[in-house]
Amino acid sequence: MVGKSVSVALTGSGGAGAMTSGQILLDAASKAGYFGLMTRSMGPQIRGGEAAALLRISATPVSSLDDHYDLLVAYDWGNVNRFAAELPLAKTSLVLSDPEHGAVPDAIALFGARSAELAMKTLAAEVPGGRVNMIGLGAAAVLIGLPLEAVLSVLQDQLGRKGEEVLASATACLKAGAEAATKLPEVARLPPSKADGSVRWNISGNEAAGHGALKAGIKFVAAYPITPGTEVLEYLAPTLEKTGGVLVQAEDELASINMIIGGSFSGVPSLTATSGPGLALMTESIGLAICSETPITIVDVMRGGPSTGIPTKSEQSDLNIACYGMHGDAPHIVVAPNTIVDCMFSTQWAVYLAEALQTAAIVLSDQAMGQARNVVAKPADAPYVAKRRVAAPNAEGYKRYALTPDGISPMAIPGNPGTNYVADGLEHNERGTPSSQASDHHSQLDKRARKLEMFDYGDHWADIEGDGEIAVVTFGASTGPVQEALERIRAKGGKAKMISLRLLMPAQTKNMAAALNGVKKLLVVEQTHSEQFNKYLRAHFDLPPAVKVLSRPGPLPIRPNQIESIIADWK
Repeated sequence: MVGKSVSVALTGSGGAGAMTSGQILLDAASKAGYFGLMTRSMGPQIRGGEAAALLRISATPVSSLDDHYDLLVAYDWGNVNRFAAELPLAKTSLVLSDPEHGAVPDAIALFGARSAELAMKTLAAEVPGGRVNMIGLGAAAVLIGLPLEAVLSVLQDQLGRKGEEVLASATACLKAGAEAATKLPEVARLPPSKADGSVRWNISGNEAAGHGALKAGIKFVAAYPITPGTEVLEYLAPTLEKTGGVLVQAEDELASINMIIGGSFSGVPSLTATSGPGLALMTESIGLAICSETPITIVDVMRGGPSTGIPTKSEQSDLNIACYGMHGDAPHIVVAPNTIVDCMFSTQWAVYLAEALQTAAIVLSDQAMGQARNVVAKPADAPYVAKRRVAAPNAEGYKRYALTPDGISPMAIPGNPGTNYVADGLEHNERGTPSSQASDHHSQLDKRARKLEMFDYGDHWADIEGDGEIAVVTFGASTGPVQEALERIRAKGGKAKMISLRLLMPAQTKNMAAALNGVKKLLVVEQTHSEQFNKYLRAHFDLPPAVKVLSRPGPLPIRPNQIESIIADWK
């Protein structure tokens, strides 16, 4: 049973090693010439809660989970009922579990998949220092047709430094699991890999965002750790120093946003990373940056809400606060990466836009991209580097907020003579002097709006694929399943267009009108409960009369077959 791709779920209680074995499996797939995607489902507990590594491995690039998992390897059944709905199986799927942990739970059995037993704990006990997850890893690799040599090579890379005993134990367990798998029922197997010697990247969305920030020229980062955005900071902490930059861990989100405003005011491109609760705390200071026209970039890795919500699960429900959460009229940039690797380009572009337009830019990533890993072809370099319009020293008659035709006025760097000005949150005149006059307020509002409206964003505002009278409009992590669903439709001779918005603010009304030309039916796909994206679209664009919405909150991801089914049934 050779397919185009194979999907594997490795599950167990926190600490059972599901994530470790999943990461090794993904790394081995990369070594063997495959592409891959690994997401994770975890509870908020530090240890002992539910955990699952969710993988899809393919000979061609993948950016979406499939409709179901071909193989589920359960190291134990602890807490599986908490996330069983996230593990869809088909009749042809195989559930592999240890008989010591009892029968397959009803929440998994209801899918009607096949099941088989493997005494993973017993086999691991036969090896000094043996680990159950290495038994399961060996079995999974053999079942899906992944070369065992690639897995052994990854073990050598990752465990070799821990000593010969640790490596020998893991290797023995891996081989024992592989041997046992030869007696198990068959599952879907990988097609031959298309290894061509090209460079592959194995990267998470948070790492990609951090890398994009560095490429754009970020030199100062201040942030407070928060799930699921912390890895952006963990990536930047050592790498930023190598580029001559500085990262400071602030005492909270309020401090971090104000620190980067200060860093930017001094002339240094600055960034922070957070999640929804942190973004809520930052909104007043983001308004200060917009009013004072001080460029900053905020990476918001969204999670389920409201309040503390579900820190380890994904959702797109920060859309409203990112677009409309500032006090007063506060034009700013909102950019949404649409794949894991696009987190790099979108963050780089957002930094460039913030600096060029002297405003705040918010990057709307999410847990589904930020904490997932993707094996991809090396991305092309983007030309966007932070560059702001700077006032020359001793500029005659310098006006920091001069009413220029394009709305962008030269920004002074502290210490340069003859360019002093006041930068605070009060409305002001062209010189920066606080003012409550209607004429100053109106002219400065127009200025701040004009610079964003007049700027040429090029084709990066959206990714558009295909054509036809049916279009699917989406953004962010929902893009992957939309792309795959439409590829399936086109393979069957159908037609459909995808419009995935990258630039959410300012809304690109003319570009969207052109993209929707000829479209008679529109499907909106988003991961929110209250249809935030659908309402955003209706607020800013003229949509076709026939509109359907697939709106689902987290933690259940949207899958390609759900989109395909809606379009197929649309008469």
